[in-house]
Amino acid sequence: MHADRHPAQQLSAGWIVFVATVAVYAAAIGASFQFDDWNVIVANPMVQSWSAFWSGMPGIRPLLKVTYTASWTSGFGVAGFRAFNIALHAGNALLVLALVRRLAPSLQFAHPSVAALVAALIFALHPAQTEAVTYISGRSSALMATFCLAAVLAHLRAADDPSPQRWRMLSGLAFLAALAVKENAWALPGLLLLCEGIRTDFRWRSALARLWPHAVVLGLAMGLVLVVPSYWRLFGASLATRTLGENLLTQADGVFHLITGPLLGIDLCIDPDLSVRTAWTPDLAGKAAAIAGIVVTAMVQWRRRPWLGFGLAWFFVALLPTNSVLPRLDVVNDRHLYLALVGPAVIVAHLVACRARGIRWAALAAIVLLGGTLTVLRNEDYRTEVSLWEATAGTSPRKARVWNNLGYAYEQAGRRDEAILAYDRALELDPEFWKARLNRQALIE
Repeated sequence: MHADRHPAQQLSAGWIVFVATVAVYAAAIGASFQFDDWNVIVANPMVQSWSAFWSGMPGIRPLLKVTYTASWTSGFGVAGFRAFNIALHAGNALLVLALVRRLAPSLQFAHPSVAALVAALIFALHPAQTEAVTYISGRSSALMATFCLAAVLAHLRAADDPSPQRWRMLSGLAFLAALAVKENAWALPGLLLLCEGIRTDFRWRSALARLWPHAVVLGLAMGLVLVVPSYWRLFGASLATRTLGENLLTQADGVFHLITGPLLGIDLCIDPDLSVRTAWTPDLAGKAAAIAGIVVTAMVQWRRRPWLGFGLAWFFVALLPTNSVLPRLDVVNDRHLYLALVGPAVIVAHLVACRARGIRWAALAAIVLLGGTLTVLRNEDYRTEVSLWEATAGTSPRKARVWNNLGYAYEQAGRRDEAILAYDRALELDPEFWKARLNRQALIE
């Protein structure tokens, strides 16, 4: 292994990551509100003043709503929301840079500084991240990741500090903040155990003992769920979506889609067309077997190739809250990859860092060029509601909701004839789709 040679190298790597992130997202700052933004922010008075925010407490995701209220009251409009998201994403990329540096000895990287830079740039420039950055309502995934990454770094910092309990408590507080942004942060203790597990002196009992602040926070969070009605309704809506067995089958299809589509930078879509699976089929069995094979690979390679075992395990543990047992209305979304992407980034970082010097820098340049280009192009889709839903209709052409949303976007843009055609297409795909029928009737009356 080769240690980082000079602090100046670390500083320059941080600037590279920050500038690259801001550069590829800068053009998206003027894009319009989209999709759920209208209900969650624009038409939601509870996030449009501080007095209204406080009147809505206790409620779900309070820390996320704090940032919405701050953005709304800033006076900068939609650009202020997006500037916050871009800055947040750039900060997260720097946290990934620091995390990979910290884990480098255990992951057995040949060139830790190069590996950390590659991983951070992949995280920053991967086009699937646009749904958590350019799509304002995707902020929940990015902000939750901020506190999760900070919690992991604080927990790892405790191992080098003469007062480790202070850092562990800070990690616990960051976990609490992550849960206050999005309840899906409950996967964090699993991620911390992965970071513990790659240590050569790993022992289950001592590792679990070091997670005591997170156990306290998790217990507190579970108690709050029991007393805050908003969380009851959220949980009840989840269970009413589909049975747990159906959801496991459906998520096998969903996770396979994430791996073979958005993770590879293709089939990016704000509204993927994935149906609910109610029984095993040959194709679903094949997809489940492929996923199981990847999980087994992570276990087998854990000690032999820790960078591979850790990367694969991080990916699946980070997906557990959204893509396992508990049902969601949407089977998957691109933003589910946001924190999970750290795992694949670690794997690619090793593969690049272990190559000859010339190949390393050529690969790094290719990552910046390809990732930056794809992200800029994907951000163009978010420019207007019409452009977003036209792009979505191209990737989910047989989903009625997509055509209804495209019809409404056309209608708002004054393109009446195109709106009618889009509503007709939605009703052709789903004759019982009452929203499309009402929208069409209102337009022609």
